[in-house]
Amino acid sequence: MESALEEIEFLALSANRVEVLGLLAEGRHTRNELAAATGASQATLGRILGDFEDRSWIRHDGSEYVATATGRLVAAGFTDLQEILETEQKLRDIVDYLPTHAMDFDLRRLSDATITVPSATRPNAPLSRLLDFIRDGDDVRTFSHTFNGQTLRVVRERVTAGDQRFRGVFGRSAIDALADESELRDQLEALLEAEDAEIRVREEGVPIAIMIVDDVVYLLLRDENGILRASVDTEDDAVRSWAEDSLDHYWRTATPLEGETLSD
Repeated sequence: MESALEEIEFLALSANRVEVLGLLAEGRHTRNELAAATGASQATLGRILGDFEDRSWIRHDGSEYVATATGRLVAAGFTDLQEILETEQKLRDIVDYLPTHAMDFDLRRLSDATITVPSATRPNAPLSRLLDFIRDGDDVRTFSHTFNGQTLRVVRERVTAGDQRFRGVFGRSAIDALADESELRDQLEALLEAEDAEIRVREEGVPIAIMIVDDVVYLLLRDENGILRASVDTEDDAVRSWAEDSLDHYWRTATPLEGETLSD
């Protein structure tokens, strides 16, 4: 009997095998239907179906083939493995910056996420993508260890114009950095005075930087020196649920920021 690794290799070395088993796990198909769906020749299909029958992964029922219970198990497991590896390849270059210690969801939920990294021609690409979301967003919520000056300006313009609602929790260091610069302090004070803005400050700090713009969750990823390395944005329900629960936690453990305290 072949080992499990040998069986994995048997499947992995042929895209046609993977596709045929997946199709038969979903339902019954004739050889002609399998040929049309995969583009495989009848000779190739004959070998594949014979190999699968030898392993009891499929059974022949009249003119149709269908996966057995163990065939469906193998198909599901191999699909899971493919999805895991595809996600790993996508996250490989940014995994060192992901706040995995705080991410209470399966990393596979990021399989369809958009990853934006700086380039020689667009060094601010991650932040630019976020600003595009904010300029169009009706509802912006965030918890973060930083409040970028460009982000503050866009949010202030949108909120004071009555075009956006804003709710944010920031670490004390982020607020102090803004208060130290008169122009940014003025922007922050104007935002605090707006009816549709609420800001709280968390003395213990906020270890990650997340924005929820309408239905999109946006993660800003920085290295240990605070340099922006990438951004990840997704509309995945599980990621958004995690982000909203985390925001609620930080909100409950923070205190309202008052405008008059910025000048102290």
